[in-house]
Amino acid sequence: MELSTLILIIITTCICLYYFILSKLSHFKRLKIPHVRPTPLLGHLAPFIFRRLSLEENVRKIYNIFPDVKYFGFYEFMTPVYVIRDPELITTIAIKNFDSFCDHRDLFNKETEPLISRNLFSINGDHWREMRKLLSPTFTSGKIKIMFKLICKCADNFANFLANDSGNIGKTYDMKNVLSRYANDVVATCAFGISVDSFKHPNNDFLLLAKEAANFTSNPIKLLVNKNFPLLGRLLGLKIFSSKMKSFFKEIIADTVKTRDEQKIIRPDMIHLMMEKRDNDHGLTMDIDEMTAQAFVFLVAGFDSTSSAMCFLTHEVGINFDVQNKLRAEIDDILAQTNGKPTYEAISQMKYLDAVINETLRLYPMGAFLDRMCVKEFELPPATPDGKPITLKPGDSIWFPHYALHRDPKYYSQPDKFDPDRFLNGEVDNSVYMPFGIGPRMCIANRFALIKLKIMLFYLLWRCDLEPDTKTSIPMVLSKKSFLMNPEGGFWLKLRARKSEAAIPFLSNESVCED
Repeated sequence: MELSTLILIIITTCICLYYFILSKLSHFKRLKIPHVRPTPLLGHLAPFIFRRLSLEENVRKIYNIFPDVKYFGFYEFMTPVYVIRDPELITTIAIKNFDSFCDHRDLFNKETEPLISRNLFSINGDHWREMRKLLSPTFTSGKIKIMFKLICKCADNFANFLANDSGNIGKTYDMKNVLSRYANDVVATCAFGISVDSFKHPNNDFLLLAKEAANFTSNPIKLLVNKNFPLLGRLLGLKIFSSKMKSFFKEIIADTVKTRDEQKIIRPDMIHLMMEKRDNDHGLTMDIDEMTAQAFVFLVAGFDSTSSAMCFLTHEVGINFDVQNKLRAEIDDILAQTNGKPTYEAISQMKYLDAVINETLRLYPMGAFLDRMCVKEFELPPATPDGKPITLKPGDSIWFPHYALHRDPKYYSQPDKFDPDRFLNGEVDNSVYMPFGIGPRMCIANRFALIKLKIMLFYLLWRCDLEPDTKTSIPMVLSKKSFLMNPEGGFWLKLRARKSEAAIPFLSNESVCED
């Protein structure tokens, strides 16, 4: 091939590629939808890809540019996304017209992650409806009440370890490390029926593999490539999870099922419900792969997302002494009422504890947005008063920017301030509060996550004092490297054993909670 011909081919290819990218990134311009000019190929992710902004602040920055529109355009690489910022329209899409927006876009590549991609979050359509219906009974108030004592034992062990280890002098901790151990023990016992003590045995296999599983969010490029360029992900063989990790959890499920079958063991957990369903000849049938996929996503959410929420929670309580003192007074009152043995009903009815957790989840909802995918044609109203309606088609992407909504001064006074009282005085509009999602696809385990947070903080403040350390980030700056919400520099607090008569019941080896 002559050099001139090669050069001509290269130039033609570049021109075609340029116009292809240009056509992809002119979608919102053609529709006259408000948007910021995107970066070629990277779209509006450039500040996040180049680590200039966290993903949350990246979306929030554009959200704030268009304060008076119902929605605006955002390019996830070259994929156009309709970001809905009007609460009424969000409700219309997520609840009233759920059947038109019942699916998520694929987060995991079904070709490279055939096992994990079968989890409840990733599956769609009728398969999702069947699985949701199957798993929902795991997280009823009655089932969570049965698990209460198991969670209390984990919290008792966790708080005892920290009180004894920190002593009266105090000690600085990486809170992500210690709270991940607590979260791991709760998930192991409540979901997998396995007794694990991650404080006595910090290198147990379950904890190490759970950490590896949860670490997938620390590599956002892999996730984004698999999500937006699945063919490229397959060609590059980009796997999010190792074969060793998947085999480990599959073996746990298989061994647990075998033992329960042989010994006729019945536990009020996810695995038992799936075992009941596995031989059903009608509708959804369960095999070990299906069970593993569902248990796996519960592990990742219950371990990583919940432990991160607990880290943000203890951070805010640790640096706001007025909140900590008010919360401890409520805890001591419950201890007096229950004679040092808190009950499920007592902890569930703690109003200030509720407010503290709700305010934490408002400020730190664990992500930049909630996503939906259009599955039926739907007409969006005009984005602006002088605009025209837009017809969404199957496959179009929708985001609800809950991080930005939670920090919008239109809906929350002093939105960046940690103020639990706003949840006690009727200030909060539930239509702009969605830490666990919104509509039928909201988090199935939200009540379980909340009781786990409540019990953890109850026991921790019962036994320890929290205070900031020189390594504590004040103010907190969100990481520019992680797909899910994390702070720069990690979570650090100084803990010390509490000097109070209220802590005396902890010195007993007897159970400190009631069914």
